[in-house]
Amino acid sequence: MYSLKISGTVINPAPQTMQVAIQDIDAKATRDAQGLLHRDRVATKRKITLTFGALTVAECSKILDSVKAEFFSVEYLDPVDGQVRSGTFYVGDRTAPVYSFVGSLPVWKGLSFDLIEQ
Repeated sequence: MYSLKISGTVINPAPQTMQVAIQDIDAKATRDAQGLLHRDRVATKRKITLTFGALTVAECSKILDSVKAEFFSVEYLDPVDGQVRSGTFYVGDRTAPVYSFVGSLPVWKGLSFDLIEQ
């Protein structure tokens, strides 16, 4: 069984959806007079978009706490080779909508953020 790990800790509850984008990083890309693209690809990186289902206050806080460092390690199932891959990532903007209230406590649903490979 595969699981998502951030800084060595399994993220629980697991995300409802995980989307892995494979991104080419170019140092320079230009087009010539015939419109042909000339590029200097320097790296291929991953961006992982995570979305979570309903979360308690404690669960939401724990997940957000796991991505608060400037950079952190992530282990995930990579779609290119079908293997668990690890890398150093940082987090993009985090969105945490409140779904409803149980008593006076919010239930978060739809917490989402991007993990972007360094």
